Amino acid sequence: MGHKVAVYGASGHTGRFVLAELEKRGFTPLPFGRAQATADDPAALDRALAGADAVINTAGPFAVTALPLIAAAERAGLPYVDVAAEIEANADTFARGASVPVVPAMAFFGGLADLLVTAAMTGWTTADEAHIAYGLSGWQPTAGTLTAGAVSRDRRGGRRVRFHDGALAYHSATPATLTWDFVGGPREVIGEFSMADVVTIPSHLPIPSVTSYMSAAAAQGLQEAARRREPETFEVDVRVRRAGEERRWTAGGRDIYGVSAPLAVEAVARLLTGRHRAAGVASAGAMFDAADFLRSLSGVISVKDWS
Repeated sequence: MGHKVAVYGASGHTGRFVLAELEKRGFTPLPFGRAQATADDPAALDRALAGADAVINTAGPFAVTALPLIAAAERAGLPYVDVAAEIEANADTFARGASVPVVPAMAFFGGLADLLVTAAMTGWTTADEAHIAYGLSGWQPTAGTLTAGAVSRDRRGGRRVRFHDGALAYHSATPATLTWDFVGGPREVIGEFSMADVVTIPSHLPIPSVTSYMSAAAAQGLQEAARRREPETFEVDVRVRRAGEERRWTAGGRDIYGVSAPLAVEAVARLLTGRHRAAGVASAGAMFDAADFLRSLSGVISVKDWS
């Protein structure tokens, strides 16, 4: 394609996946990080984006980096994509708005489920509830994930967050443990284990209740913060319900960090070639044709409509 794509946080775990994916698809990556430009230095950010056609932000905590880099993208007239999983940072991005195309949470957490729910909603104008269950074989968080998670917890005073009755609400209730019937078999999951989906999905779909669940094995791995070994396998099971009717889409694959790269790079490819539906800030499902986007990922994620 020949386009030049700046990648902030390029030396990080996800950043390296993004660089490799860009090169694989014929883009020219322009890697940079905090050594070249800190988020509080607009002039340095402007220099780093000079000559770029788009920017992908992989540098958390996104509560620190997202808004300054979006502002720099606006000054340069570039589309912006990030892989933020931080609920509050994503909410900040939607609240801010933008004069250029901006797609936050274009990653495994946030973007993937948003695409699945949007595809499941085809032909429906509203739904009563959406449920997203993450069946991870484990979770070996990177240092960046742990730091970003700590920032989010601090911002909400250690409380949990849910999306019920059409709004985000913070609470201190103990999450329930239940069994979820994944395609690969039943697994114990933690209920109301909210991820970026509680921001991305309600940003454009009229669904008053969005609930995420996390496999207990993955939740335990996140707490233990074990050193990364073999990448995890995953199943994402999405169920959207309306008036007693249910639609179900699933996605499966390997390595939640690795699959974030093709998600983000495919988003940039579509933004740079005019294959998008919105201006300003929009989630994956609002910005792109969700079913077509999911089909484009068939080499790395297996997707099925069970409806």
